[in-house]
Amino acid sequence: MGDSCTSADLGKRYPYIKSTQVVPTITHFKGWYVTEGSTGSQTIETSTQTVVTVQVGLSAEIQGSFQVELLGQVGGSLGLNVQVSSSTTSSQSKSISWDFRRPGYYALYEGTRKVTGQYGSLNCNRVGTGNGTYATKWVDGPESGSYTTYTTLEEGAVRCEDTVPASSIMRKAQDLLDCGSPAATTKHDAGPVLSVKADQARHDADNAASAAQSLKAAQAAKPAPSAALNCQPGAYKIDVPGKPLNWSAPLLANDGIRLRESTFFSAHLDNWRLCNVTEKNGVIEATLWNWGNGGCATIPANIANQEQAYLTTATCGEDDLQRFYIYRDVPGSPKIGLQNKYTGSMLGYDRYADGELIRQYSSGRQDGTGTYTLTGV
Repeated sequence: MGDSCTSADLGKRYPYIKSTQVVPTITHFKGWYVTEGSTGSQTIETSTQTVVTVQVGLSAEIQGSFQVELLGQVGGSLGLNVQVSSSTTSSQSKSISWDFRRPGYYALYEGTRKVTGQYGSLNCNRVGTGNGTYATKWVDGPESGSYTTYTTLEEGAVRCEDTVPASSIMRKAQDLLDCGSPAATTKHDAGPVLSVKADQARHDADNAASAAQSLKAAQAAKPAPSAALNCQPGAYKIDVPGKPLNWSAPLLANDGIRLRESTFFSAHLDNWRLCNVTEKNGVIEATLWNWGNGGCATIPANIANQEQAYLTTATCGEDDLQRFYIYRDVPGSPKIGLQNKYTGSMLGYDRYADGELIRQYSSGRQDGTGTYTLTGV
């Protein structure tokens, strides 16, 4: 943060790690009693204890370069080999084969190190340098969130009597045996033994996962209430710098915002107003209202988690998918970069061509084509 950037960087962003936490986590477990007469190789069916899913922000779809770079930073900073793509541990039971050499109360397990934490986003924006002067610098952007990933899975068996490292996955499995409990200290026939502690931990994990899913479903089901727009008086074109193409809203509901050249027949589809404008730490937040079709720019909710999802317009509502952060060049320059508030992705296009869709890119366009000019009309 604080390093210089240029106007070509206004439509880019980079991740950085704010915090990390590594917790040994058991994904599959079975308590198993081995007697003197039942040692040797056995294959035992273990039950799912908890499920770990790779996630960045609100999405488990790890598609964009921002998410991959972030998770790579996490692994590099910790010296761990972590998952950097869409992945989840198995929710199905798992068979583990083990050669039991000694009798005792065992935990058969599969586990991992679950890595969680908070991340931030570096964005290029103008910053006051004193005496009324400005420069563009990399700043802590408003988009941030949490991440989850995990390390390589390991499986094994451990007894109550075994001495194991305190922070190991094996020790976590041993803890679930609840070695001081009556179930652990009582002699049993060879075979499965219920661990109350493991059973409770599994129920707690299931309840937490169900609550998270219910909250997500409730949020998705809520229709966005209509927005009362307070728009600035001026209208703008969002131009490709130095070129004739600019953002043009769709006439058809199933189409997207595309690069078009303004003509007499544009019918104000190329004119945008900034509405419900706020500013924090020099970054503008606004709704983009289109003069031609009366809709507001948005990412369709059903594809919002996808890299390169297209931008379109919809009935204006109170919806973070319709809110955008605007990063500005120094005063006197009309150059800007735009970022969707909900997805955190920057807006750009794949190639400069008439009719090309405006799309979201998690890290922006590294060739600088995420920079536009806000031109008053």
